[in-house]
Amino acid sequence: MTLDLSRRDAVRATASAGIPSALADLGALVRIPSVAWPAFDQAEVQRSADAVADLMRGTGVFERVEVARAAIPGTDELGQPAVLASRPARNGRPTVLLYAHHDVQPPGDEDLWESPPFEPTVRDGRLYGRGAADDKAGIMVHVGAIRALVETLGDDLDLGIAVFIEGEEEYGSRSFAQFLVDHADVLRSDVIVVADSGNWDERTPGLTVSLRGNARFTLTVRTLAHASHSGMMGGAVPDAMLATVKLLSTLWDDDGAVAVEGLAVRDADTPPYDEETLRAESGLLDGVSPIGRDSILSRLWNKPSITITGWDATPVESASNTLAPQTRVVLSARVAPGQSAQEAFAALETHLRAHAPFGAQLEFTDVDCGDAFLVDTGGWAVEDAREAFAEGYGVDAVDVGVGGSIPFIADLVREFPGAQILVTGVEDPHARAHSPNESLHLETFGNALVSEALLLERLNRRTV
Repeated sequence: MTLDLSRRDAVRATASAGIPSALADLGALVRIPSVAWPAFDQAEVQRSADAVADLMRGTGVFERVEVARAAIPGTDELGQPAVLASRPARNGRPTVLLYAHHDVQPPGDEDLWESPPFEPTVRDGRLYGRGAADDKAGIMVHVGAIRALVETLGDDLDLGIAVFIEGEEEYGSRSFAQFLVDHADVLRSDVIVVADSGNWDERTPGLTVSLRGNARFTLTVRTLAHASHSGMMGGAVPDAMLATVKLLSTLWDDDGAVAVEGLAVRDADTPPYDEETLRAESGLLDGVSPIGRDSILSRLWNKPSITITGWDATPVESASNTLAPQTRVVLSARVAPGQSAQEAFAALETHLRAHAPFGAQLEFTDVDCGDAFLVDTGGWAVEDAREAFAEGYGVDAVDVGVGGSIPFIADLVREFPGAQILVTGVEDPHARAHSPNESLHLETFGNALVSEALLLERLNRRTV
């Protein structure tokens, strides 16, 4: 045990010393605008993958490092470039699969950024830039932890390590499942660490134990064969906008809670979390009240939500006295853990068809469903993670649910049913992932890197 304590101290010290280097490499990754959406330069996604592959090679630990693509099922297309790296386990040690993604969300309106989205900038203890938190920081936590292990353990590093850095998570992970099938022999592992979630706060680690699923689709509403003059026909003819507004309003009750029969609710306890914290973390304006009922975290973690994320309508600048014949909206529903996303979508479709006003015609397209996830917290890997987090952060981890979704975890469970899955992350509640001024709390990053190094050291002492 004395040797183990000494070794853990050495791993901690080495990992801590490597934080500045990891942050410098993170800055270089943030400078690459690796947006996987077709409207953006796809050469930058390839450049990002190549840069990540070079980082993996630079650790000196992997027998295999490559940039690979997989087919998108049902199409003739290939997915975005992903990075695959691996080394086999020795002496009966387990194999760990480390996941993150190198693609990022589009920057959105750059006028809303206080500094350029792809120019990493440090302010007030945070690193600002698109992907600084989601999820290029996850990549560098993996790289930094591996570097610490290699430097500290040397030839005593027997842990098997596989790395999968995806290139299209923000664009729907379209080739993810096929990539797992194509590379199953390399990626098969005893423990999977998904570094794409968040923490309780800036200084308290979170171990994500539940994730909501998602059901996203485009709804087209039609009421007219062609546009008509609003003065000549208004008052007798329902336009598509009127029908859509009335239809969408049926999705929520007066409290803003989801009012769709068939959408499930999970019954589970949540930690204390007050409205003041919600306001601070969400940017809720003064005078605007929260929606829903029961505890705030139950609304975020255990209940469904429905959001209108897109709406085709005539811009204000182009408004004319016209009845719109059709309109389209994108609806994004979050599904409570325990309910399948397909079942939730079916409930939504049934509700919308039953409530279509004036006989409006509905069409459902671009349906995308991803199932929720509940972590089995009874395994030894979770115990190792809790202990490593407590050492690395200096405080015990909090079991957290996440209102967002990571649908590809269902693919991991299906392909590797025996693996223990740990969902970790480097984001804090003020990271603003997907929003302007996304940022990474630097202290959180350092603690996450040290904690993962300590976790890998613990796994290196286990036998399977």
